[in-house]
Amino acid sequence: MTDADERRVNKALQGLEFPADKAELIRYAEDREADPRTLRALRALPDGTYGNSDEVERCVPQRPEQETPGR
Repeated sequence: MTDADERRVNKALQGLEFPADKAELIRYAEDREADPRTLRALRALPDGTYGNSDEVERCVPQRPEQETPGR
């Protein structure tokens, strides 16, 4: 993940109350109309519950844009 990706993820999750699971992260970002690249990165996260946005950043795959279509 690049610095720009980290900023996008942080912006998309700003105001979210943690802990939050993967589905909550995606739903919250969708509601905030996050850009497609950010949503793709969040969808590539491992299933689980995240304690804060720093933890989310650490878990986002380095190249989420290479994930399979439809994910």
